[in-house]
Amino acid sequence: MAESASDNVTRRTRGLDRAFEILEFLRVKRQPMRPNEIAAEIGAPRSSVYELVNLLLGHGMLDYQGGDGRIFLGRRLYFLGTAYAEEFDLMRECARMLVQLAEETRETAQMCLLEGNKYTVAMMREGIRPFRISSNVGERVAIPWTASGRLLVSHLSDHEILDLIPPEDFVLPNGRTLDPADFIAQVRAATRDGYFTFNSEVENFTHCFAVPIYQGDNTCIATLCLVAPREDGLRHRTAYLDSLLNAAHEISEKLGFTSRPRRVSSSRV
Repeated sequence: MAESASDNVTRRTRGLDRAFEILEFLRVKRQPMRPNEIAAEIGAPRSSVYELVNLLLGHGMLDYQGGDGRIFLGRRLYFLGTAYAEEFDLMRECARMLVQLAEETRETAQMCLLEGNKYTVAMMREGIRPFRISSNVGERVAIPWTASGRLLVSHLSDHEILDLIPPEDFVLPNGRTLDPADFIAQVRAATRDGYFTFNSEVENFTHCFAVPIYQGDNTCIATLCLVAPREDGLRHRTAYLDSLLNAAHEISEKLGFTSRPRRVSSSRV
């Protein structure tokens, strides 16, 4: 009897994992798909995917969209996300800070996170400029391609970093391969400095700034970032970093992190 109950719990756990996998797959795909297409893409038995899809449809986590039996994320997820945003202080505080940073610097401000083994922009406030610099919120990007990536993995050991990042993600958008040892050295330097800046690997004309948001156990759980035209970013480097560091320090303090706010020397490049 005990063994049967244990098997039942295991099956339910696997079913729950698969249900989350379906939701995450659709979030990343960002388009309605048929259950058989989803099953083929995620390598799951078609029968179990159909069963879970029907269950998720019944709970409003999925809705039919686009005809031909296609499904996509349901409206109930919107209400869950709204409740999450209302109660999670980090998101609310970061939203306020992004407005402040965009107004102070006139540049595009972002709050970024790790999502599995990728980087993603979770929130963004566009700068006040005649031309638009922005990113797709929620798009998953290779960690080594980003300034934030050097900070978001800073709590991991060298071995854990290499286990986390797929080898192909060290191939940069321009085709150059970043030596993993060089990336790890940049991670450690960024941790010591308390920030990381570089010319974007994704957009040729931009310069990126990232500073860490720490929680009480000294783990970087998010970053605040600025994305500026390259020349302006280099010209205002010290001012932009000071604005970011002050904002991140204020949020980190509210999460239980205790440290003096950092300042950037104008002589550093």
